[in-house]
Amino acid sequence: MTKQALGPAGRKASTGEQRYFRRGLGLKKEIQPVIDFEYGSALVALIRERDYELRIDRLQLRFARSSGFCYGVDRAVDYAYESRRKFPDRRIFLVGEIIHNPHVNGRLQEMEIEFLYPSEAGEFDFNGVTPDDVVIIPAFGVTLHDFEALRALDCVLVDTTCGSVLNVWKRVEGYARDGLTSVIHGKHWHEETRATSSQVLKYEGGKFLIVRDMAQAEEVCSYIRGEGERAAFMELFEPSMSEGFDPDRDLERIGVANQTTMLASESLDIAARLGVAIQDRWGPEKVPERFRSFDTICSATQKRQDAVKEMMQAPPDVMIVIGGYNSSNTNQLAHLCGLYTTTYHIEDAACIDTVRGRISHKKIGGDEILVEKAWLPPGDVAIGITAGASTPNSKIGEAVERIIRGAGYDPSDLLKS
Repeated sequence: MTKQALGPAGRKASTGEQRYFRRGLGLKKEIQPVIDFEYGSALVALIRERDYELRIDRLQLRFARSSGFCYGVDRAVDYAYESRRKFPDRRIFLVGEIIHNPHVNGRLQEMEIEFLYPSEAGEFDFNGVTPDDVVIIPAFGVTLHDFEALRALDCVLVDTTCGSVLNVWKRVEGYARDGLTSVIHGKHWHEETRATSSQVLKYEGGKFLIVRDMAQAEEVCSYIRGEGERAAFMELFEPSMSEGFDPDRDLERIGVANQTTMLASESLDIAARLGVAIQDRWGPEKVPERFRSFDTICSATQKRQDAVKEMMQAPPDVMIVIGGYNSSNTNQLAHLCGLYTTTYHIEDAACIDTVRGRISHKKIGGDEILVEKAWLPPGDVAIGITAGASTPNSKIGEAVERIIRGAGYDPSDLLKS
């Protein structure tokens, strides 16, 4: 696709032009055939039609009943394609990555959508953006500061922020409005959590604290009970708290929220533990005024985790989890599967070497890439398959084809029958 590069001296936006798109650009029907072609898979569709299970002699493939692209990801990808269709001659920028899938992001780059990456401090530089340009906000959302900066530039904004993320934002805004500190279960460096925590700044005195896991949540519980040491607490949470955070003051009244892609059961357990700590410190009669918690678990995340748990009632011999290595929800699926059976988190089909019979995969709970020889057991074998919410069916299908070929069968025969 070719287009004119517009610089600071480019043409001015037309009078009355719509500058903010939140509900699509009206081109869904036009781009849908392209989306289906690029991200669909006849093999995946076939297996789902066969009640999510496929038998080929000794090989049994079992699909999780909920996996792959969720509604929010579908919507974000659609809007990116609609943007290029609607503005063929304009520069289009994307704040960060549209989703955490390298293939989808790579395809957008091929469409000449320019990615704006943050500095090590997580800050974006929008100096090169002009009113003529189009800027796409990813499914994770952007911080309040970045959103206001983009609006001030008067560029065309295409906002793909997921509705589930917006639901969490409403909760933390409510906490800040009512004088409660938001305690957020998430990764402080993740785009979504950065965006969520920034929402408390809409209110003067808004505060937040981000806890990575149950271990950090227990540290917060101890401090609430009066058992913690201030210096150690401040050092532990230094990168994960709002400016001027004072644990002696700001943990007296709290509201709990979460990054939507975290392990749902852990988020709920953390909320429960924090509620007990508040009760221990202030008494049960004070809990209603000092503690709030709402279920802000993303329904798509919940469904994919529930589908894995359903599979694990009769665990397969091997579990393959497909998705970007930097995808939080995919990593959570891999962690969950690993509690029950041998699990390999792969990024795509290229991780499966059908010639040497090897598989390269990301270590669960770490960043190391491991190589497993002779990973496919001999004899009858059941292989479970799931994928993160940012993994398209095309990539799931390619991985399944590699698995089938690695077992000595031709996947093309399935589509002929």
